Amino acid sequence: MPVAISLHLLAAVVWVGGMFFAYVVLRPVAANLLEPPLRLTLWTQVFKRFFPWVWMAIIILLGTGFWMAFAVFGGMAKIGLHVHLMIALGVVMILLFMHAYFGPFRRLQEALVINDMPAGATKLNQIRKLIAINLILGLLVTIIATGGRYL
Repeated sequence: MPVAISLHLLAAVVWVGGMFFAYVVLRPVAANLLEPPLRLTLWTQVFKRFFPWVWMAIIILLGTGFWMAFAVFGGMAKIGLHVHLMIALGVVMILLFMHAYFGPFRRLQEALVINDMPAGATKLNQIRKLIAINLILGLLVTIIATGGRYL
């Protein structure tokens, strides 16, 4: 259990913390300092490095989460409402990430290859919105994880 909960927490920190840094810190600085073509290149490279970490976090979160639910707590019927909420929101986050990865991110890369900056900017804006939603959901899951069992 200590290994599973530690891995689970670390995976969540990597994913949610990475989104927080990208959205709250890096995004405003890049918008102020870089011209749009450089911004698109920067974000494409950032996503290429960050998204594999998100995939790894998703695998760890699902694996450790369901292992704890079934092996430690005795199944879905025995876990609290807060855990069910975390699972539901986590699944929504995963689906939003997969949409961003297989949709706008792929098209952003394609737009950069053919030097279509307006299309790239549109795709980057779509990713930005999806990350904003996922960041809010991730912070909400964090609140539920830390305080949910006390409700």
